[in-house]
Amino acid sequence: MTATDRALELVREAARAASDKLAEDIVAFDVSDQLVITDCFLLASARTDRQVKAVVDEVEDRLRELGAKPVRREGERDGRWVLIDYADIVVHVQHSEERAFYALERLWRDCPVVTLPEDVTSGRGEG
Repeated sequence: MTATDRALELVREAARAASDKLAEDIVAFDVSDQLVITDCFLLASARTDRQVKAVVDEVEDRLRELGAKPVRREGERDGRWVLIDYADIVVHVQHSEERAFYALERLWRDCPVVTLPEDVTSGRGEG
């Protein structure tokens, strides 16, 4: 099984939104073969709590424009790691320190990486 077209559309737009707020280390995984609850995970890092919030807000605004509403949101109060569950995709926006500590990429490294649009810069200012 592979991620649905809808999940790929959402994860790519979420990646663009994160990139627009200068998130770093943006990566998406197709986890549909491993999990029945979602198709894709998007991981993005931010250097400050304020930036985590800005990335989360932008992701939610952009996905709302595509008709997607989160079914669950966790971690917003602390601003260190926010999880936004859209059923088709799950977005993790982590403070850089949490990202390094928890290293979610290790858990999902056997899953296919989703190709992201060329305009997703991962906060480095390059295309």
